[in-house]
Amino acid sequence: MVDVDGRGIPVTAHSDPAHIDWAAYGADLVIEATGRFRTRDDAARHLKGGARRVLVSAPGRSVDVTIVPGVNDAAYDPRRHQIVSMASCTTNCVAPMVKHENVGVVRGFMTTVHAYRCVEMAARMAE
Repeated sequence: MVDVDGRGIPVTAHSDPAHIDWAAYGADLVIEATGRFRTRDDAARHLKGGARRVLVSAPGRSVDVTIVPGVNDAAYDPRRHQIVSMASCTTNCVAPMVKHENVGVVRGFMTTVHAYRCVEMAARMAE
């Protein structure tokens, strides 16, 4: 347990989300931000642990729906969607700006730069 202002917050250490007893914690929503469980089948392992919904903080594959706030919020249906992807950070930054109804972009150019991440191959840097 981690104590924050007198409130105990449980801490777990599991490599498989299906082994986390989310129901015991009363978890309605789990935010999957590890980058490891991005497919529907992988993210659904949280559901096996008792979570009711999973929000994947990265682009997901074969998820129930991908939502970009300010662009397609209305696509979310809580009766049908348990595994939701929030797309990429780049998409979340650019899509609302280039949405035709907002600014009427005719042409554009966008560049994104990311730092090296631990999930990328180190060989790219070793050459």
